[in-house]
Amino acid sequence: MNNHPKTILVAFFVLTVLSCSEKNAKEVSIEQKPNIIFVLADDLGYGDISAFNSNSKIKTPHLDQLAQEGMMFTDAHTSSAVCTPTRYGILTGRYNWRSSLKEGVLIGASKALIPKNRTTVASILKKSGYSTAFIGKWHLGWDWALKNPDLEPTTGWQDTTFTNIDYTKPVKNTPNDLGFDYAYGHSGSLDMAPYVYVENGMATEIPDSTTVNTGKYSWWRKGPTSKDFVHDDVTPNFFRRGIKYVKEQANKEEPFFLYLALPSPHTPILPTAEWQDKSGLNPYADFMMMIDDYMGKLNATVKSAGVADNTIIVFTSDNGCSPAAKIEELTEKGHFPSHIYRGHKADIFEGGHRVPYIIKWPEKVKKGSVNAQTICTTDFVATCAAIAGYRLKDNEGEDSYNLLPLLKQEPVEGNFREATVHHSINGSFAIRKGDWKLIMCPGSGGWSFPTPNNKEALEGLSKVQLYNLKDDPAESDNLQASNNGKVEELKKLLTKYIQDGRSTPGIAQRNDGEEEIWKQLWWMDNVN
Repeated sequence: MNNHPKTILVAFFVLTVLSCSEKNAKEVSIEQKPNIIFVLADDLGYGDISAFNSNSKIKTPHLDQLAQEGMMFTDAHTSSAVCTPTRYGILTGRYNWRSSLKEGVLIGASKALIPKNRTTVASILKKSGYSTAFIGKWHLGWDWALKNPDLEPTTGWQDTTFTNIDYTKPVKNTPNDLGFDYAYGHSGSLDMAPYVYVENGMATEIPDSTTVNTGKYSWWRKGPTSKDFVHDDVTPNFFRRGIKYVKEQANKEEPFFLYLALPSPHTPILPTAEWQDKSGLNPYADFMMMIDDYMGKLNATVKSAGVADNTIIVFTSDNGCSPAAKIEELTEKGHFPSHIYRGHKADIFEGGHRVPYIIKWPEKVKKGSVNAQTICTTDFVATCAAIAGYRLKDNEGEDSYNLLPLLKQEPVEGNFREATVHHSINGSFAIRKGDWKLIMCPGSGGWSFPTPNNKEALEGLSKVQLYNLKDDPAESDNLQASNNGKVEELKKLLTKYIQDGRSTPGIAQRNDGEEEIWKQLWWMDNVN
């Protein structure tokens, strides 16, 4: 062996370089941007997954497994208790009521809700080197081409002006204009016409018939339908395409983002033949089991593609379970879709907006972990921005908090979010801070008793409701009369969030819509 000093020095230098190279390679590997799959179920209740409800009568082994492989959030909330507004919040990181839609939802021929200049999670990730895809139910409006531009495209829920849509021409203001490289789906809910798939701005087939279904569970509204749009196969079709996309992208260098927005278990409730009567409960429960099975297939695909370790899978719902699931049938058989919580879809009560939320990320998230911090579906934007190394501007993700500290189980003092705002179908507000929740209306603000139009039931009720969710998760004991200080504190904070145009730190922003809209909120003029 040559022991010359120069030889020893060179050898030491080479070993050092090799060691540093290996270290750098490991650091690059560790910091490699993860793939992201966000699966959004439609009208799935908090109590419909066994992992979140040990007394659930619906078997969900694959979603339970996903929870065991990742982190469960037991206090997760949608920004609204209905479809369109929640989807707006997920994609923009902004509370839905800051948009031009102040209550209710859009329909199948509604115009685009999100303007092209609004930053979305897809546009952030696309700028950060991701391939981005949307597959599923959009329900945020897009602009169909019209044969006669002077005629409005919609007249209401049972629309009679679909004949004015020109399905041969490109659709404008689609998901492709909001950061999605690839987009395939339908415009509204699965019970809202037109029943036409649109792929990258073009209808895949021109509708040549009109369909309608009046079944107890399987109903959909009358409207034009394309031959390739088979209601029973829409959910399976979206899963097949999502799985295909994952397989294709797994072999590419750039990371991918898939937003898989399911139209189920929302009406029409259409479990395929192999799943019918499998639950022993009713078709809704059968449909849930079918979704669970497809989630198992998706999770297995990620694993077999060899990208599981650095792929994030998020599963949640856009709001609580709908009465269309025939909740009374389920409860009679011992299944409670809202678990221990009051209300259901459309309501300001917990059953309207508290949802199951699972994040699996083997490289970062400890298996089988459970987090009890209050989070919101709007937090997806800030989380993805942090993952991608993108710094949000003041007019981006105004109501979005970065979940990475929770995913990494870093210590958090107090509340992770200062507070969280809830919203019902009729535009009623609530604000949650810690254990306390203040509701700014006397009833449900939605579809459960007492409803906003039930004047007799609402008579004599206080204008606001205050609940301590730690002591009273069922929201049965209104404490507003004995806790005026807490009422005023939360009312003041809610007013500030509205007036500032944001609920996160930063420069104040403007909400969409006329100032007169906010003057209708009676409490804003009565804040101490």
